[in-house]
Amino acid sequence: MFDFIQTMFWPLVACLLLAGIHVYLGIHVLARQVIFVDLALAQIAAFGSVVGILLGVEQKLLALGFALLGAAFFTLMQTEAFIGISYAVALSATILASSHLPHGADELRELLSGNILWVEPEVLAYSAGLYAIIGLLHWVFRKQFLAASFRTQSVSRWWDFAFYASFAFVVTSSVSIAGVLLVFCYLVIPAVAAMTLVQGVKNRLILGWLIGGLVSCIGVIVSYYLDLPSGPAIVICFAAFLVLALGVSACRSKQMFS
Repeated sequence: MFDFIQTMFWPLVACLLLAGIHVYLGIHVLARQVIFVDLALAQIAAFGSVVGILLGVEQKLLALGFALLGAAFFTLMQTEAFIGISYAVALSATILASSHLPHGADELRELLSGNILWVEPEVLAYSAGLYAIIGLLHWVFRKQFLAASFRTQSVSRWWDFAFYASFAFVVTSSVSIAGVLLVFCYLVIPAVAAMTLVQGVKNRLILGWLIGGLVSCIGVIVSYYLDLPSGPAIVICFAAFLVLALGVSACRSKQMFS
């Protein structure tokens, strides 16, 4: 048990941090019907990181700059088609750019699947502070953000950009911790599972957080005791839970109509 705590404590903290911010953003993303925006922004940020390595400049700064450009583009083009195209282009550009790196294949694999097992406490402290600031801003201006996402009233287009820009800050930090695939998983799966089980934004957010925390713990335990890569193991655990949630929802619907 001591070895488990010593090895997996910080990865588990990282997972809980990711669940805290990404489940909330996932509720908004589902309402906006732009499911792949996280994947696209994360890949754009990853491309910026690779460009930073090639140019010899600060990776995180360039990744953030690329992600903010992506946020501006998605504010104007809020359709799955353009978001999907952006992801494909960013991924292709990342592959081409990483081919010029000495260990390009390893860099690309780490950007996609992450290396959450070796996350450092200093990185988590920075990310926790950033997530707290973003969360506070969304709380203070919750009426505007909710109105922009759920279209309950007409609001300025600037609130759309504010949402995507805050998303860009979060994603840039998250990708450096967990990689593109795990970040996308935390954004979508807990929110979708909660949506299938309960109604209302508040209920879905609370249940999404509970799912995110519970499955994170299960995924970390499974990856440790089965000696599996942490990121992919957590993704598979989330997928299994989603299948379970869909099964529960289907049984509930069958009982209602029987």
